[in-house]
Amino acid sequence: MLIHAALMLHQAKTPGGLQVDENHDAQLKKYHRANRRLIATLLIVWGFVSLGCAILFVVPLNKITLFGVPFGFWMAQQGSIFCFVILIFIYALRMDRLDHNYHADE
Repeated sequence: MLIHAALMLHQAKTPGGLQVDENHDAQLKKYHRANRRLIATLLIVWGFVSLGCAILFVVPLNKITLFGVPFGFWMAQQGSIFCFVILIFIYALRMDRLDHNYHADE
């Protein structure tokens, strides 16, 4: 979001408003590509945990017990929620690092 705002400000300062620094445009594309890759990876993990562990693989996972409860049941009730919260923290930390690497945190 900040990079987009900086790009708009840069366009407003240039004569005609349409000239864009090609290096900045390349950096913007790399930033968005890295952002999309991170989101896709986290969504795949979330989908596997919520759909795979809680629904599709529940019967084999129920053979494992965790705190006296079948693991498949635990994943459906608690584990997927814990995983989702962990994914939120991972996303926040990785986006902070990504913003810093592409100077979007200014």
